[in-house]
Amino acid sequence: MPLYSRLKTNTYIDSVTLMAISTAINQLDGVIQAQVAMGSPMNKAVLTEANLLTDELSTAVASDLMIAVVVEESSHVDEIFIQVEALLSRKPTADIEEKNEIFHTITAAADKNPESNLVIISVNGAYAAREAEKALMLNKHVMLFSDNVPIEQELHLKQLAHNKKLLMMGPDCGTAMINGVGLGFANKVRQGNIGIVAASGTGAQEVSVRIHEFGGGVSQLIGTGGRDLSEEIGGIMMLNGLQLLAEDPHTSVIVIVSKPPAPSVAEKILTACQQISKPIFIWFLGYQGEQTLSSHIQIFSHSKPTAMAAVIKSGIAEESIDKHALNWPLINEVRAKLSPEQKYIRGLFCGGTLCDEALFSAMEKHDEVYSNIHPNKAHRILATDKSKGHTFIDFGDDEFTQGKAHPMIDPSYRIERILQEGKDPEVGVLLLDFVVGFGANLDPVNETLNALIQVKQDAHNAGRHLEILAYVLGTELDSPSVNSQIALLEKAGITIASSSTNAGLLAKEFVVKGE
Repeated sequence: MPLYSRLKTNTYIDSVTLMAISTAINQLDGVIQAQVAMGSPMNKAVLTEANLLTDELSTAVASDLMIAVVVEESSHVDEIFIQVEALLSRKPTADIEEKNEIFHTITAAADKNPESNLVIISVNGAYAAREAEKALMLNKHVMLFSDNVPIEQELHLKQLAHNKKLLMMGPDCGTAMINGVGLGFANKVRQGNIGIVAASGTGAQEVSVRIHEFGGGVSQLIGTGGRDLSEEIGGIMMLNGLQLLAEDPHTSVIVIVSKPPAPSVAEKILTACQQISKPIFIWFLGYQGEQTLSSHIQIFSHSKPTAMAAVIKSGIAEESIDKHALNWPLINEVRAKLSPEQKYIRGLFCGGTLCDEALFSAMEKHDEVYSNIHPNKAHRILATDKSKGHTFIDFGDDEFTQGKAHPMIDPSYRIERILQEGKDPEVGVLLLDFVVGFGANLDPVNETLNALIQVKQDAHNAGRHLEILAYVLGTELDSPSVNSQIALLEKAGITIASSSTNAGLLAKEFVVKGE
């Protein structure tokens, strides 16, 4: 079966479109296997693993488009590549039917729509800063969804935005909600008086969903990008976002979401909080314990109590909140099913902050905790490394997303790892998240369910119990609804956690021995 390739230099196509194109090419008559991807090192490694990397494609750089096709017969290859070119150049059907205007530059779009004041950018990281600067120079707020942007470029963009009194959300800003409109990955939650400023996409989603569940509502959700509270950036957008929420008449309570900031940046953030009269609740992932800094500022280590405290302060009666206490009978039941050898958790996550929360929970009780996003470099592994001990993998990390769709859209890489981890006799718990809502996969559970059923059955056939613990992030207003996804998992015998916090707490207790 002959392999053919084409390299299209300086040709960028977004990862979601490329995923659809690859699927379409694989369905063409005469095609055995095909892959279309940008020429990033990660994508070239994927092609190498699939035996699809040719000498021609090995020269690709991140701005080049790689096409690899295995055909049944060489005589048909020219005809197949004609069809491939047609797929690459085809306009989306929706655009043709609805006659939407297509603009090839930000300037052209701004000229035609001068009243617009926000630009969302999602292109390859190599081009993202250039486009964001164009938007800022046009006096537009920016949400930069793109990742893999050098931190020096991020600093320049945020300094420019600060000087122009504009928001520069990102790079790597996955979630925002401005005036009730969800941007990037977002969930349908009721509007209310709680404002969120977050250096974490799925962390912001989790807090907004818990606020909704507890009866509260969100006024604004401002994303900053995950590196904003680093020493290099200095919390520029976090400080700007805090000031905006402090001045917003519709916001009565403020929630801050972030991984632990650099110490000097933490001091700046907390000093700014002291100057704001509104109650502020801070969720710092990995923070040890809870702390009341003043009469109106509290720091929490977990998402659920942060959201609960904010909702109560916003005016919701505490007795009306269903707090979902940790299920100790379930914990003891699972412990009894696991053999002494089954002592490890394997957490496979689409949401980086959800991964972090489970990771930090495990570290509270267990040694041998490893992750591709572990804060301690001695416990950090590459995402493609074999798991060891308690391993937590964030499939949304830059290492995975260069030139391909985020795992909340395309879960295929995680599915491969599920099948791998399920075979390990030392694994007691597989811990997974599923995220529904705007921007995410339209049916994430069904995409993964067959793999979960298979590893559960394989473990049973091998004479052991494999506990699969899942958390679904979403609301009943999302499409699909959170309850419909939970029902699919429960039907397959999979245990459900009621929140990200409870998912991490349950997993760490399930594998405890001797208590």
